[in-house]
Amino acid sequence: MLDRHDPDLAVALGAAWYGIVQRGGGVRIKAGSARSYYLGIESSLPAVPGFAPPIEALCVVPFGLEEGSSLTVPAEGLGLVVGEPTEFRVFSSTVRPEDQTGKRLANWGADELAELPPVVAELPAETGSAGTLVPVRLRTELTEVGTIQLWCDQIGGDGSWKLEFDIREAAK
Repeated sequence: MLDRHDPDLAVALGAAWYGIVQRGGGVRIKAGSARSYYLGIESSLPAVPGFAPPIEALCVVPFGLEEGSSLTVPAEGLGLVVGEPTEFRVFSSTVRPEDQTGKRLANWGADELAELPPVVAELPAETGSAGTLVPVRLRTELTEVGTIQLWCDQIGGDGSWKLEFDIREAAK
């Protein structure tokens, strides 16, 4: 039990200490991500008419990644449909700590990955190119405020789109 009962003061002291740590003073306690996070991507297997295309889970945040870190996801052949609503499926796992960024899972058990609520976003397209498939490279950042920023950078162009997932809210 703490002696002081002033939550506003506790938050202010915590914020001040965080500022000191960010400037290189003090001790920072590091824990890293308690889960691995995956993005659902359509498989390169042939689609069957009338059925949803098979998906793979692409690891975008490995277990233990420290907050404030950013990574380039080593994955080839990714494309993004721009100019129309797109659903992004997100998964997490507490039992696959060995998966590294870029690892693709074609099959997994119900006890291995948990699907989080999907994110639906319409990423802006250049004039007249709605519905176009744009080749992209992925970058990811685990922020200090509990979000995953997933950047989709156009290959051979200037386009860059950011998706943001609140992982602390999803964990509740």
